[in-house]
Amino acid sequence: NIECSFHWSTSVVPRASSFSNFPTTEPNGRKGLRCMQLVGAPPETAHLTAMVQAILKPHSKNVLDLTDAAISTGEANQPESSGEHASQAKREAVPSITLPRQSSDVRHFAMDMGGSLVKLVYFSPDAEDETADSLRPSFIGGGRLHFRKFEASKIEQCVRFIKQKRLHLGAEGGKAVVKATGGGAFKNSELFLDQFGIQLQKEDEMKCAVAGANFLLQAIRDEAFTFTEGRKNYVAHKDGSHDDDLFPYLLVNIGSGVSIIKVDTDGFERVGGTNIGGGTFWGLCRLLTGMRDFDQMLACSAIGDNSKVDMLVGDIYGGRDYAKVGLSSTTIASSFGRVVMDGGSLADYNKADITLSLLRMISYNISHIATMTAVKHDLKRIYFGGYFIRGHAYTMNTISFAVDYWSKGNLRAMFLRHEGFLGALGAFLQDGQAQALKTSPLQGAWIEKFIKCSMPMSSDERLEAKMRDQAGNACNLWGPGESLSNSSSRTDLRKHPGVGRAQSFLETGPTKADVNTTSINIFLENHEQGTFCDQLVDDQSGLESFVLDYGSNQLLSKAGLQVGVLHLVPTLQLFPLLKVPERYEPNVIDILEFREEREYWLDTLQKLNPGLLEKAVASECAFQSTRKVSRSDTHKRAKAFCLAFSTHLDRLRDEPAAYGRIGLSELLEMREECLRAFGFKDVFSAIKQQENAAALAVLPDLLADLDVLHEEERVLALIEGVLAGNIFDWGSQSCVDLYKNGTILEIYKNVRSSIARPWAVDCFDDFRKALLGIDQHKTTSLVGEKQQQQQDVSSVYHSRYKKALFFCDNSGADVVLGIIPFARELLRRGTDVCLVANSLPAINDVTADEMQDVLRRAAHMCEIVSSAVARGHGKESGNISNDVGKLTVCASGSGSPCLDFRRVSHDLCEAARGVDLIVLEGMGRAVHTNWKAKFCCDTLKLAMIKNSRLAKSLFQGKIYDCVCKFEPRICDDDGE
Repeated sequence: NIECSFHWSTSVVPRASSFSNFPTTEPNGRKGLRCMQLVGAPPETAHLTAMVQAILKPHSKNVLDLTDAAISTGEANQPESSGEHASQAKREAVPSITLPRQSSDVRHFAMDMGGSLVKLVYFSPDAEDETADSLRPSFIGGGRLHFRKFEASKIEQCVRFIKQKRLHLGAEGGKAVVKATGGGAFKNSELFLDQFGIQLQKEDEMKCAVAGANFLLQAIRDEAFTFTEGRKNYVAHKDGSHDDDLFPYLLVNIGSGVSIIKVDTDGFERVGGTNIGGGTFWGLCRLLTGMRDFDQMLACSAIGDNSKVDMLVGDIYGGRDYAKVGLSSTTIASSFGRVVMDGGSLADYNKADITLSLLRMISYNISHIATMTAVKHDLKRIYFGGYFIRGHAYTMNTISFAVDYWSKGNLRAMFLRHEGFLGALGAFLQDGQAQALKTSPLQGAWIEKFIKCSMPMSSDERLEAKMRDQAGNACNLWGPGESLSNSSSRTDLRKHPGVGRAQSFLETGPTKADVNTTSINIFLENHEQGTFCDQLVDDQSGLESFVLDYGSNQLLSKAGLQVGVLHLVPTLQLFPLLKVPERYEPNVIDILEFREEREYWLDTLQKLNPGLLEKAVASECAFQSTRKVSRSDTHKRAKAFCLAFSTHLDRLRDEPAAYGRIGLSELLEMREECLRAFGFKDVFSAIKQQENAAALAVLPDLLADLDVLHEEERVLALIEGVLAGNIFDWGSQSCVDLYKNGTILEIYKNVRSSIARPWAVDCFDDFRKALLGIDQHKTTSLVGEKQQQQQDVSSVYHSRYKKALFFCDNSGADVVLGIIPFARELLRRGTDVCLVANSLPAINDVTADEMQDVLRRAAHMCEIVSSAVARGHGKESGNISNDVGKLTVCASGSGSPCLDFRRVSHDLCEAARGVDLIVLEGMGRAVHTNWKAKFCCDTLKLAMIKNSRLAKSLFQGKIYDCVCKFEPRICDDDGE
């Protein structure tokens, strides 16, 4: 292990130049880099602005004063060894960095926890008052940043080092803040919770790497250097330099894999990468040589001769150069190619030769890819980082030669003295940055930040109070097997503060303070047999770690996200039919800017938790035999979900921008992500199956009734059917209450009979004329002509629409008795119909897989549906005319009750080709989101409003009002 530090000296260290363009985000959420002004910086840096000033407040906790930061003078100029092999084997220790102006102690450290190595950055003071505190002496002034690395497979060494240095001790007897990045931050979260009671605060890996590089390049003199023929030449540091002297540049971060990042003043973008990186070298070398230590491998390579295993140009051309293309005889023609020529076995070759051949092979490939990427993006500066290089002379020589060769001398490879600690250093800087950005929206898609943050951090006091309030004290008043009703020998539950609030909630409704803390207790009150509670507390002590580890790892594997070499890469796309994509905002309610709206919806979601918990447990228990899930595990996960989701809601109350600019759709998506994170993949699965079966049983009768209606009457009846079916929404408390008063079919019939025009938003007449394609004077001319009612409608009227996308909402009556009959009407008129449903379950919303099953069963009941499904699969079936349209199903890419057209599946984008009608159905898709969205084709938005507050805010309406909003295609260029 190598220890390195940054020493802060006020006498001999030159002043650092401006630390500008540290990655952050503008208040409007735009990805970018905001300029900053260093405390005490020279006049030429006056153009740098607010952010560092906020970070560097002199009296705030855990803030960094980076003024005059520099490499420790005692380590800045270590002599090189003489001799070729000595020079190649010599590895300069990573130096410390001094913070001479630091005026307060820094009680946090940071780690970059990669697949192979754990890199640690921590602060130590230059002077302390040893008499102040026996555990942690008080800070006097000045200090340095130290750098330490450990093998990931030996994480216990890192833990011992942290204990030895007392890094885990925070201010006033508390715990230190620990920033962590890399995949190991999720993998090792439970370990740090067990060892130190510390919850790792996770930071985005790529963001941290760029932050670390920017800091080093802009603030630290003699950080960057070139390396040619064994000589190191530092890149000149220009005081008061402009951004053009650095940006844009290419950062090649070589870890286990490689990410290639373009960094500019406006932000950064991953523009390339390869899976052949440091981990490849380490793994292959271990297999071929038996060596396990990376440093041992590098040292071994210094005495190797790769020509013993590599095929050189001279081997092919009889020892001569291939001058015509500029290849010398010593150029590698094929790595390990000589082995084929010699025909030897592994035992015949020297380990050092094999190691050097591997090192050159991987270094050349990375350099080649990096150079091509730089040329493609017209970048003149390439910086190589990551712990693969480790200051190893031969590696740097190889990379430098390759970049020079492939760029024809136009580019130079540059290296960083702290190359392996970019991510850890960037994470270390985030603690101060977070204070300045606490109320500012962060960059990128909100779900990436939500996943990145995993289970949000609460203060120890709040977490302890939440655990005690929500479960611990209430549940632990009785043991396993005892119910609430037979616990008379124990303390009266009604006298306990937590349960008392729950009882008050049930009797009088919630107060503002109650809403945050009563979900579990209310649920316990409603289940007087104690079964749920008994199971819930089997392992109270391990619950928090269960929340952190189980949830964090599950959140990484969600649909629409895939783990890349260094970061999460979104795979979802922008919907191509948005009229003005840059103006598109899915949410109709801004809960970030308006506190009253935010509090209302946070409270609403909190109050829905008990019913959701009940459904989650019941659903899992119903499938215990088939899924091999234990009842105790189910209850433990249910409680963990409630704690995690409640903590997220609490965090949003305190920090509305914690996950960026989010709306109601993101809140609902957050809930679904939390459910999935704790193994509840489909809470309403059993209910959806039951409701689908019940609705399908009456579908033939409904279709027969519709077929005897005149065309115009039928169109009205179809729209009414969609609106009536849309009442079945388990995500709405008002609808949940309706289920207590009858069966699904009884509710449907009652609602259907009560729907009467005019509706709150009523554009039905416009849609009817657009659909039927007939003149106004014909609208009533056929009423009563029953003989024409039996004819195929497509033979009487020409279809207006060629292809329609139906965005479907709920399972059961909604899709079976509402959407399918409506889609059938368009199909019989020759319109191709694609039914779009969720990729992942969300409350009782229908998924694409479930839709396929419903259509398969409906096809047995209706020839039109059967023929349309067959045509959708490229087949011809049934006796229906070929004029019937094709019926297909598409997954949206969403796992939320709402729909964000900025993130939809590739399949949906492909299905949008040729579409001239979009039907958005349900509150989540047509009201909560996309109410104001404009598209490049006709759009019909249908929904029954199940929230009185929303109805009033949109159109001064009331609960159960209906909307039929038809928006013809916008033909003008500006989208207005």
